[in-house]
Amino acid sequence: MSNNLTGIFNNPQGNNTFDMKIFFSVGEPSGDLHGSNLIREMLHRDNSIECVGFGGSLMEKAGCTLLFDLTQFAVMWFVKVLLNLHRFIGFARQAERYFKENSIDAVVLIDYPGFNWVIAKKAKRHGIPVFYYGVPQLWAWAPWRIRKMRNRVDYALCKLPFEEKWYRDRGCDARFVGHPFFDEMENQKQTIDQEFLTRRREAPGKLVTLLPGSRQQEVEGQLKWFLKAVTTVQRKVPNTRFIIASFNQSQADYASKLVAASGLNIEIYVGRTPELMQAAHCCLACSGSVSLELMYHRTPTVILYHVNRFRYFLGNHLIRARYITLVNLIASSNPFLRTKEAWHPNLPGGEDIPMPEYPTCTDKSSEIAEHLIQWLTDPQCFTHSVEQLGTLASQYAISGASRRAAEFILTALAQDAITNVPQAA
Repeated sequence: MSNNLTGIFNNPQGNNTFDMKIFFSVGEPSGDLHGSNLIREMLHRDNSIECVGFGGSLMEKAGCTLLFDLTQFAVMWFVKVLLNLHRFIGFARQAERYFKENSIDAVVLIDYPGFNWVIAKKAKRHGIPVFYYGVPQLWAWAPWRIRKMRNRVDYALCKLPFEEKWYRDRGCDARFVGHPFFDEMENQKQTIDQEFLTRRREAPGKLVTLLPGSRQQEVEGQLKWFLKAVTTVQRKVPNTRFIIASFNQSQADYASKLVAASGLNIEIYVGRTPELMQAAHCCLACSGSVSLELMYHRTPTVILYHVNRFRYFLGNHLIRARYITLVNLIASSNPFLRTKEAWHPNLPGGEDIPMPEYPTCTDKSSEIAEHLIQWLTDPQCFTHSVEQLGTLASQYAISGASRRAAEFILTALAQDAITNVPQAA
């Protein structure tokens, strides 16, 4: 496996001109974004392709006919899944009817493994090839489910460099195409509000951006601890500025109440996350794909993921990866080596990971604050962190995943079509 995107898919095998119908199944907002970019790349190569299925508004704008906007049911936790189980059963039945009544050339799944396993099974029942774009992170939480991947998915298209080997070693036809997140980073360059960004950068004092997550459940779990860390930083580095980047207005309203109660001087913005990441000297963030964006911008960041004791206990027993932060997993020499103790900067033999991380059910605000204080006051420490992230970004923060995935899917289908042409008697 090549761990560097340079040179991969540099020689696409030409455009495909046969008519096709491709069924998509996408249930997360991030998957809707990646799906929309993939659809555009496919239609750019063959505008006769018909895209249909489950997705969101971005996929619909890109040219996909939606049977239902499944992103309305993006759920995080087991109880919420159970409450919506009857809806998911109905959607699965709707997909199977569609497979029976239409000629489908391929099914493309993006993220959303619980529901998409069912869609994959129904597609295979009808002899439809299945591509999983952005494979589930089975290596982290459910390695025993690899049999489902082998039996129900024809091609596993991997976002992270270490995933290809992990899936191949377990009998899956896997390809590393890169992370579609970096395609969006390139697209964002055209939409960044440069005037807003410049004003934030030129204001007096170094800026720390707080990124408490895109889901309400994440924000409620993280923000009070973020604010406690801010209290410590403001006391020790009083000229520091703080801004909260909220995903939507309801989360901004929630943040405003907590900030008012804390007495802290923190600005709150909605819809300005890309600008606030770039303007920041350093960041405090919730775990997630946001770490990839911060790596792209070379922004030193400390990660907190605070959950209740039950979820922490459960995660500690289920998670098979060494770290919870994607950037740290990419940087690690052995991302699947579990240690008995959680990572800590003073732990003997611990790796010098790019983003200090604290998955926890206890108060880690003092540890978090210390990292921020170091970056704000120690130029050598700050430069070291920027250089670490820069090295990783130069290897992995490369756009083109959507193009590579589209080329692979269309080429594989073209080759299958040639292979399956009946021979003349």
